[in-house]
Amino acid sequence: MLFPEGILHSDWFAVLATFVAINTLMYGALAIAKILPKVHPGDWVRTRNQRSETRSIHPDAPAVNEATDFLKNRR
Repeated sequence: MLFPEGILHSDWFAVLATFVAINTLMYGALAIAKILPKVHPGDWVRTRNQRSETRSIHPDAPAVNEATDFLKNRR
């Protein structure tokens, strides 16, 4: 669709074009964020409610926070 030059240089058309551009960027960012895996920052930081030693019936089993510690398992 072709518009006359007067419409393309009007203020309301510039506002509309800016809104459409921002809306498109936000839609793209949300689509990419939905594709990526979820980030759980709580897995990276030890909290007070995690045990430092196991209470399992298997005494050689690693503690819960050692088995799920993201930073230690990366090395």
